[in-house]
Amino acid sequence: MRLVTVLLVLAIAGCQGDPQKCEQAVSNYASLVYWKQANKEIDAAPADQREAMRKDKLAELQAQLDKGLQTLVSQCTSANNKDQINCMIEAKTAEAAKACSGH
Repeated sequence: MRLVTVLLVLAIAGCQGDPQKCEQAVSNYASLVYWKQANKEIDAAPADQREAMRKDKLAELQAQLDKGLQTLVSQCTSANNKDQINCMIEAKTAEAAKACSGH
């Protein structure tokens, strides 16, 4: 679901046509947004379950990236927005990443 959001953002706004930079931007965006929500869930869990949850969430994120990354990178490379890709690469928080795309 989260990757669908990223796909829509990139399809609408786009990023630079460099596949390596697009992959970096997409991965950073997806990771920041994903971990913002996942950390809320982990923090709300009992302390003795947090480590296992973190491992599960990491595996879930990786599976989502493996499933949709190439499609997202392809969308990104078809567009041409150097400012957005640089913004997404440099983002350090989910809020900053979302601001890059106007969401």
